[in-house]
Amino acid sequence: MKTLLVTGATSGFGEAIARRSIRDGHRVIGTGRRVERLEKLAAELGPNFLARRLDMMDTAAIAAFPSALPEDWRQIDVLVNNAGLALGLAPGWEADLKQWDQMIATNVTGLAHMTRAILPQMVARNDGLIVNMGSVAANYAYAGGHAYGGTKAFVRQFTQHLRTDLVGYNVRVTDIEPGMADGSEFSLVRFNGDKDKAAAVYEGTQSLTPDDIAEVVAWLVALPPHVNINHMELMPTCQAGGGFAVKRK
Repeated sequence: MKTLLVTGATSGFGEAIARRSIRDGHRVIGTGRRVERLEKLAAELGPNFLARRLDMMDTAAIAAFPSALPEDWRQIDVLVNNAGLALGLAPGWEADLKQWDQMIATNVTGLAHMTRAILPQMVARNDGLIVNMGSVAANYAYAGGHAYGGTKAFVRQFTQHLRTDLVGYNVRVTDIEPGMADGSEFSLVRFNGDKDKAAAVYEGTQSLTPDDIAEVVAWLVALPPHVNINHMELMPTCQAGGGFAVKRK
């Protein structure tokens, strides 16, 4: 049995990862801002799920988080840095700077601070796994994806450089880069709650699902401790990189 810390466990990938991990016999600390969802999940999943409210933009709360856990929950075997969001698709010159700031604070600063809070104990034990939730947006540009894609490019580089620091330790770090994925609140958040716009993104597709991502995480957790998957990019079969955009006269 391992203890996983899954950020952003109130919906989508995080919730699916929590459910799958409990089913596989592990314990999960699930964090998020929506306490009512965490409490509902805890009631459903039982004593192996520990719900904790956490805002990933609150760096002081992140720093204090490990020591605030019950003593028998403080050893984190797997950190899943899942919490993140995309906001808006306006072109860069029209983008809302508050949205940029929120994406950077959550996807970059929050992820980095949580990693820094948990990593020392893994290094001290010479054991652990960090799974960072990246995106194909780190590798493929699309209109309106500027700040979001930039944050996910950070996740990829951050993961690669951590791997360099950790050479010789049995602490693994993986960047998962999903493509189009339905069944989460990703597009609903991006379009400020507009359900029609969010649904249109996936219309006519068979996209990835949160359960697909949970399957990947379960596989990573089960790998031998000397095997590190540096990064994994995955898309549904209905999606591929579209090549360069060219505007002709």
